[in-house]
Amino acid sequence: MNPLALSLILTTLLAGTLITMMSSHWLTAWMGLEMNMLTMIPILMKTTNPRSTEAATKYFMTQAMASMMLMMALTINLMYSGQWSITKMTNPVASNMALMALMTKLGSAPFHFWVPEVTQGVELTPGMILLTWQKLAPLSLLYQMATYTNTSLIYLSGLLSILIGGWGGLNQTQLRKILAYSSISHMGWMLIILPFNPTLTLLNLAIYITLTLSIFMILANTFTTSMSSLTLMWNKTPAMTIMLMATLLSLGGLPPLSGFMPKWLMIHELTKNNSIIMPLAMAIMTLLNMYFYMRLIYYSSLTILPSTNNMKMTWQFTNTKHTMTLPTLITLSNMLLPLTPMISMLE
Repeated sequence: MNPLALSLILTTLLAGTLITMMSSHWLTAWMGLEMNMLTMIPILMKTTNPRSTEAATKYFMTQAMASMMLMMALTINLMYSGQWSITKMTNPVASNMALMALMTKLGSAPFHFWVPEVTQGVELTPGMILLTWQKLAPLSLLYQMATYTNTSLIYLSGLLSILIGGWGGLNQTQLRKILAYSSISHMGWMLIILPFNPTLTLLNLAIYITLTLSIFMILANTFTTSMSSLTLMWNKTPAMTIMLMATLLSLGGLPPLSGFMPKWLMIHELTKNNSIIMPLAMAIMTLLNMYFYMRLIYYSSLTILPSTNNMKMTWQFTNTKHTMTLPTLITLSNMLLPLTPMISMLE
């Protein structure tokens, strides 16, 4: 892609997200979401082939439908209340429609079907942007709407997302699809805690983005997109294999890694509000995710690709990809747990 065009596209993507995050008026927030959607399409089609074109088309159709539903919700709210303020959506029909539209944009169940397909159809870098940056704008709107949303709908969607995010990833061999299902599961955790403590949603989002960026950067650095190519990692880049193993365990939420912190604080918050069954169900369903993370660790660290060649070491080519930010991301992905008391005081 032309560097000038790429810089323009990325600037518009950044501007769209910031406009949505900073606006208190529904129309400007909606405009920011549209800017975000339209600039994402050329990013998804960075390398033009039938699969990326199909993925971009699916993305456009889903997001356009969600935008249309959101605009209808805003119009209904305007008719009933006469205002565009994000924090004043009092009409229940408008509120439910806006919630479903934002869930579709986030890719949470039962509006999740586009996420694995689109992520699998594009390269690792566009997939990384899709599963990290594109969550910021819709979640910032949900954060502002948290006081008057339909909690039953949020709980249903959250539990479904955790279940489908674990179940859907069990039978996958493509790493991008596995990370897409992992994203759906994490969206479930963020949605469920939203009515109780929206600050914890932001904490979970920040840690999820850090972990996902780390994993995508390791995979992009080693040119790995499937489980079969994951078996070659140990003899090419043993240090990267250890980093991937630790980050996957953190993504699963195992102590003493960073990924345990948001799950710990969320379960604590839910039990504090006399909700016992829900955190128990969430923790049990998250074990499905833990299973396929462990399967990835097994493939990358404990297996050797079947080969007729007796020499197991591959040619050591010089890697041209830069990993300047990777050490910082890996550190944040695995070593934030001691900061939990300080973070829990900031809530």
